[in-house]
Amino acid sequence: MPISRQKNIEYLKANPDDWDFIIIGGGATGLGVAVDAASRGYKTVLVEQNDFAKSTSSRSTKLVHGGVRYLAQGDVSLVREALHERGRLARNAPHLVKSQKFIIANYKAWEQPFYSIGMKMYDALAGKLNIGKSKIYSKKKVAEAIPQIKHEHLVGGVMYYDGQFDDARMAINLMQTATEQGATLVNYVKVTELVKKDAKISSVKLHDELSGENFELNGKAIINATGIFVDQIMSMDTKEHKPSVRPSQGVHLIVDGSFLGGQDAIMVPKTSDGRVLFCVPWHNKVILGTTDTPLTEFVLEPRPLEEEIDFILETAGQYLEKKPERKDVLTAYAGLRPLAAPKEGDGGKTKEISRSHKLFTSDSGLVTITGGKWTTYRQMAEETVDLAIKTANLPDKKCITRTLKIHGAKETTERERQNWLYVYGSDKGKILALQNEDASLAVPLHPKYEFTGSEVIWAVREEMAQTLDDVLARRIRALFLDARIAKEMAPKVAHLMASEMGKDEAWEKKQVETFLELADGYILK
Repeated sequence: MPISRQKNIEYLKANPDDWDFIIIGGGATGLGVAVDAASRGYKTVLVEQNDFAKSTSSRSTKLVHGGVRYLAQGDVSLVREALHERGRLARNAPHLVKSQKFIIANYKAWEQPFYSIGMKMYDALAGKLNIGKSKIYSKKKVAEAIPQIKHEHLVGGVMYYDGQFDDARMAINLMQTATEQGATLVNYVKVTELVKKDAKISSVKLHDELSGENFELNGKAIINATGIFVDQIMSMDTKEHKPSVRPSQGVHLIVDGSFLGGQDAIMVPKTSDGRVLFCVPWHNKVILGTTDTPLTEFVLEPRPLEEEIDFILETAGQYLEKKPERKDVLTAYAGLRPLAAPKEGDGGKTKEISRSHKLFTSDSGLVTITGGKWTTYRQMAEETVDLAIKTANLPDKKCITRTLKIHGAKETTERERQNWLYVYGSDKGKILALQNEDASLAVPLHPKYEFTGSEVIWAVREEMAQTLDDVLARRIRALFLDARIAKEMAPKVAHLMASEMGKDEAWEKKQVETFLELADGYILK
């Protein structure tokens, strides 16, 4: 049955009372909480002020990983937890998560034994949920795996496995999973007020960003899972609230797959700023990143800073035969991390702020989850729901998400991954069926890419896409793969959406204008 935002809105207006869980925020964490709560049998609703995964959750390095650098920092418990969750996610969403080989190239003799020992520890921490064993590579083996790696002074390398995925597609699948478990989810609905009764939050006032209408929902457990915006919600709850998250920007540059020349990734263990840098294959392109830049404000559409762009190009160029230049960048995107701020000052170095998540419960009963990362979203959700059950005195029900398959789950071969439609997993046949019904929907939206009209129709009918940005950025990922091509696709996609949604030419025109302006921010001038 199609997932209709309008029908969900109407259902919420007709059924405003007795919600067990009201979840604010439709990123990785909020969606995870919705899946967990609904799968336990709680009456669950999730509201998102923009689109699902609009902010941080669609702007990651696309890794499902333990975090090699956290191991170097001695945070063994965080790495162990993340590696176990990596294994579970690979089992529960095998269509989106795959084992990816990473190579630490060694240019000095001491590096090979040093990093080999570290990666053996990494393997061991994964336990039974490990996805592959690390190995020492000769110079020849490294060059065969990554033809474009810099050969001069290369001694050899250490290969290890981590997970790689598509973040926004995972978010959409989580939305569908939560729906299948009985939750009601809506995007473009903003919380405007937390209403209290006897000093406890009893309801939330909501504003439909598309229709302009207001409505209210009553609930027992109110979850603040708004990522970079958690402090806004906490300030609604307590006027004296002090910021609990510290903004950090991570930038990624997308270049053509030829810059690596193979399917293996490069991990640079220590850059000039003390971080790691990745060069990772993704949908036939390569992601270069990331940075870690302290910022002072949270915005939905952050922009890469010039020094971040220069740093990534310069660092990647030290390891690639062909140094990437500005003209080679197909898309440049930035994401803000909602890092849980420490109690004491950290000297402004965000790489030293804990990547672990933190849970807060206010006097009013508001449960807030901050920090964390994509890999541990499920564990974070489980802990959040457990805390909310106690806080709201709900009947206790056990978590089942450790083995719960995510919508679309299907074992996927490397050969199948050569076709973009693999991201739909078990839904792929339904998209092909749309093409069989209407041959025009099988025509590529652009001659250089595989995306077709059937995916636009599917995004509207089954994935709650409401805007051109929703489709081109987070449903078919065109904006994150090649911003100029996404701009060229925009008029055709807007027309297909307008026809499917019953919108007029004015809506179509406005959508294109808005998207073209947005996409310009992803193109380096």
